[in-house]
This record gives sequence, structure tokens and C-alpha cells, in this order.
Amino acid sequence: MTDDALLDARDVAVLRWRSRRGLVENDLFIERFFERHGANLTVGQGRAVTMLMNLPDNDLLDLLLRRKEPEGEIDTDQVRAVLEQMRQRA
Repeated sequence: MTDDALLDARDVAVLRWRSRRGLVENDLFIERFFERHGANLTVGQGRAVTMLMNLPDNDLLDLLLRRKEPEGEIDTDQVRAVLEQMRQRA
């Protein structure tokens, strides 16, 4: 499956479930992201979300609040693009 292929509804639901966090602040960003973009997520975006969700809660919050930017293995174009989508306000 290519990075541009859309995730099916089941894969999006699993990703959304796995993305629940311990910090409510993170959940607010993530829920808004899925409400806006969940129906059109690609395989590449799903991989980027997974990479972000593998971070500890405080590290993820630092990225979402622009206290830090992605570094190391998560510093990819797809992660940066998804992160920008998650950071978008109303």
C-alpha cells in the first residue's frame, strides 16, 4: 500500500483508539485532528500519527505547544505535516 492510499474506516478507528492519551491537553489536540482529518487520512499520515503517539505524553505536549520541534527519527516531512495539522486552531 502506498503512502498516498487512504486508510479505511476500520484502520482510522483503531488509530484513533490507540491515540488516546493520559494528558487531557493532548487528547484535545488529537480529537480535533481526527474530527477534521480522520475521514481523509492516508497511510503515510497514519504512520506519522503512530510515530507521534509512541512519544511520552510530556514530549508530545511539548511538540503540540511548539515548545520543541521534531528531532531524530521522528523528524520527517510527514510527521511535521501531521503535527502542523494537530496544532491548527479553530
